[in-house]
Amino acid sequence: MNQAQAEAVRRPAAATAGAPQGVELRHLRYFVAVADAGAFTRAAERLFVAQPTLSQQIRRLEQIVGTPLLQRRREGLRLTAAGTVLLESARDVLSAAGHAVAQTRQAAGLGRPRLRFALPADLPDSLAVQTASRLRSAAEAAQVAVTWLETPLDGEFSPIRQRRADAGLGWLTASPDALPAPMEAISLGEFEPEVWIPSSRLPARSGVIGLDELVSLDIIHGPRRASPAIYDRWLGVLRSMDPRFEFTDPPFRHSLPIVLAFAATASPPAAVLTGPAAIAGPPPGVTRLPRSAGAGHMARVYVAGHPLTATAVLVWNSDLPRALQQILFDTADGAAPPKATSPPATPQERRQHAAELISARTPALAGRWN
Repeated sequence: MNQAQAEAVRRPAAATAGAPQGVELRHLRYFVAVADAGAFTRAAERLFVAQPTLSQQIRRLEQIVGTPLLQRRREGLRLTAAGTVLLESARDVLSAAGHAVAQTRQAAGLGRPRLRFALPADLPDSLAVQTASRLRSAAEAAQVAVTWLETPLDGEFSPIRQRRADAGLGWLTASPDALPAPMEAISLGEFEPEVWIPSSRLPARSGVIGLDELVSLDIIHGPRRASPAIYDRWLGVLRSMDPRFEFTDPPFRHSLPIVLAFAATASPPAAVLTGPAAIAGPPPGVTRLPRSAGAGHMARVYVAGHPLTATAVLVWNSDLPRALQQILFDTADGAAPPKATSPPATPQERRQHAAELISARTPALAGRWN
């Protein structure tokens, strides 16, 4: 072999020696988990991996693509422009890979039909637990396996529309006719936020505040990335009273008692607006809501006329196999929220009923609130 031939053989090896290795599915899975969680610690807990391992894999992915994907800031992680592009593609790749494996197994007679169900983290615990429990029972009866996806759902239900999930439970803030085709939905009831105001600003109509009174206060709600559809809808309602109105982001997302403490000690004291948390409208006869544990100098109120509402819905693509659609129908049949009962007869019974109402409707006081 002459020198020219030797160089021709060696050049490809030299050219590929410094080339990055291919991206693996685990890199994409880890990246999506970090982007959804907004923090390495929470993502590592969800993935059941050590945080140093997760950080190392994300750095490796950034080396492979040749650019930073995440910005590390004091307030949390934020996607770079490149990271935003990769996130959408990563979701598509992971969904396609999972779907292909499931179809292959079913074709070989190795697996049951599978329903990929999106369950966002911003749902009230009572609604999420009841719906998930009934869905699981209906799926087991139909011999269908369920893959649970803890992923945010925007106003267009993009994960379902883009077929990264088959169905999901989320919030509809507009008419069902506004759903993008070919999606369908079943309503599970109207919900509204918990509204807390400083006790010193309690209106004369105890337990009820007008929208004009509420918009005059600084209101802690959000951040927008937690639930864009809810945030935009309620911001629009409040801006109908004051076009310059803006929300204040909460100092802590996952602890209502801490947020209430910050609101009570702010200067001036601020109001707190949670995500959808309670069935819209109090039962007749309940006009005063007792203070809950951890509320401090804050009082919970209703907004007159209940203008801040969202509809909890089960959503799916219309071409979902009928057997899987039936599971959703069966889930909705048993998951509708209870109707308000008749008002108690005596003042003592009304106070007791109100106390029970608060304890039943305020699971967020013990944990997640938005």
